[in-house]
Amino acid sequence: MINRLSLFVIAAFQVLQIQAQNKTDVSLFMRSDSIQQTEISAESGDLYTTIGHHGPAVENEWMALRIYFSEKAAIDVYSKAKPQLELLEKKWYPSAEDQKAGWGADYYKVGSTVGLGGVWLWDGEKPVKLNPVSMRTARVVNEPTCSYMEMLSEDVPYMGRKVDVLVRVTVSSGERNAKVEAFALSDEPVQFVTGINYHKGEEIYKKDGLIAAWGVHPEDVAAEIVALGAAIMYNPDDFEQTVDDGSQFLLVSKPGKELNTWISSACAREPEINTMKKFISFLEK
Repeated sequence: MINRLSLFVIAAFQVLQIQAQNKTDVSLFMRSDSIQQTEISAESGDLYTTIGHHGPAVENEWMALRIYFSEKAAIDVYSKAKPQLELLEKKWYPSAEDQKAGWGADYYKVGSTVGLGGVWLWDGEKPVKLNPVSMRTARVVNEPTCSYMEMLSEDVPYMGRKVDVLVRVTVSSGERNAKVEAFALSDEPVQFVTGINYHKGEEIYKKDGLIAAWGVHPEDVAAEIVALGAAIMYNPDDFEQTVDDGSQFLLVSKPGKELNTWISSACAREPEINTMKKFISFLEK
């Protein structure tokens, strides 16, 4: 007969097994001390130059993502050559020698766009960045089988009123795609705008509920020039129009208080998903 102590030991062992299988992690720190934290706030809304990797970051074995702690509030991608966790050791910027030895790199170029799945607001005619704010807060959480990061922008001026907007990005073990959620913490609905950027020469793939791009970004911090793929997956019923402004495809949501999309990425250094054809095949499964 199994007694209570045995049941406790079995339960504890199962928890340890789950944690051991967790291939996700988070990173949030100030550059001045490099001490990992769970939450960082600033009334200015801009810690871009003083916070580690320019904002909170989260990763699974396939990729890492960060949200810029500034008026951009864009989502950026860190690509990996092989499935492993890298943020805590390399802090987004491995040396050239590390990259050539198999570590990942920052091949993605956000520029002045939403990046990959970043969330702003829409005023009926144009995007509204989540700025200025009375407070911006970054938060990271590592759960047994997933990890997520959040950015809360408070008192964003929007169409004659002020709204708080929370953006959450979640990654899970064994799942390449990441979930992006946006919440308007207000009494009245808003229109969100999200999307995916692209650069000259990239191959573009579009169908209902999916926009993908594959090619080289004009990045200047990586040791090598490597093509990468990025994609945003969404429910077409949640959006009322798509706008191509020459550097990004913007998805304008219907009025509401929350929005969900999925984002994904791969790069040419990966052994299995290293071309646009393979990337699209993966996305459409």
